[in-house]
Amino acid sequence: MEQDSFAFVRRIIHIDMDAFFASVEQRDQPSLKGKPVAVGHAGARGVVAAASYEARRFGVHSAMPSRLAARKCPDLIFIPPRFDVYKAVSAEIGAIFARYTPLIQPLSLDEAYLDVTAQIPLHGSARAIAEAIRAAIRAETGLTASAGVSYNKFLAKLASDHRKPDGLFVIPPALGPDFVASLPIGKFHGIGPVTAARMNALGIMSGADLRSTAQSFLTAHFGKAGALYHRLAHAEDERPVEPERVRKSIGAETTFATDLSEYWQARASLASLAAKVAAAASRYHLAGRTVTVKVKYADFQQITRARSFGQALCAGDRLAAIGCDLLAPLFPPRLGIRLLGIALSQLEAEGAPRQLAFALGER
Repeated sequence: MEQDSFAFVRRIIHIDMDAFFASVEQRDQPSLKGKPVAVGHAGARGVVAAASYEARRFGVHSAMPSRLAARKCPDLIFIPPRFDVYKAVSAEIGAIFARYTPLIQPLSLDEAYLDVTAQIPLHGSARAIAEAIRAAIRAETGLTASAGVSYNKFLAKLASDHRKPDGLFVIPPALGPDFVASLPIGKFHGIGPVTAARMNALGIMSGADLRSTAQSFLTAHFGKAGALYHRLAHAEDERPVEPERVRKSIGAETTFATDLSEYWQARASLASLAAKVAAAASRYHLAGRTVTVKVKYADFQQITRARSFGQALCAGDRLAAIGCDLLAPLFPPRLGIRLLGIALSQLEAEGAPRQLAFALGER
């Protein structure tokens, strides 16, 4: 049945590891199994990098200040991150992917898109490949992964979220548009909390509402992104799975449900973003000589601040410290901050010959 419904279209799998960092810690320390775990540092300046599902039941999540997480879950156990270990496990998982397809697009240490269209004659179906990959991950790493299977990347991502944790869900072409129509706007991958709130204020509450809204109306209210939202509402996404390419920068950013105005809030968020960038840099064995912080205000005006060094860096704590130094002069902000990001550029292979370090100043 699946082969018929997927005839003449791509087969895309999205694999997402379940609470990856925290699950690795629970695997390696059996005494932590079944307990609320936060990967990160406790204390006034700490931030949660990842939370186990037991901790999430108390409202603990990544990018949350550690003090707030401890208040929400008094029994929360903080474990310092071990990015070298996570990178090694990610490499094991990547090797499993490579058994089934060369078309792999990693998004981070714990998730990736796979295009398995050409492998269907060998394995029978995309579902069968996803099941085999999940079974191999469990057998070889002791961890669980969720998988989504569909005919484009947008739907595959939605599908992997649909039955987390340790789930598998398939959205064939015949069901794609109806599945999208049934979703609340806040569930759309690619539509953040602030944009979802703006859509709700315009009466767009679901995928069905979005589909019935004219593209011209969306463009008037959301600019160029309006055309993208119109395509997503019709379950359309032509983006190919792109294997790793030469990277010019590694970055992470987040849009806040409520605009930030306090420095401690921004600092905590930036520390979490810096940890993600450092993990990605480590995965690709890269370091960078320029750190850039991006700030977008409530009126959508955007500024960047950057600092360059003669010596490349990739450590998360160093990246966070530099980012916070760049951020501090922007406070108090002229308006609330709706988006914050940090990026590492002027990349080079980790361990490459380096010059003596010297700061070149902000730009």
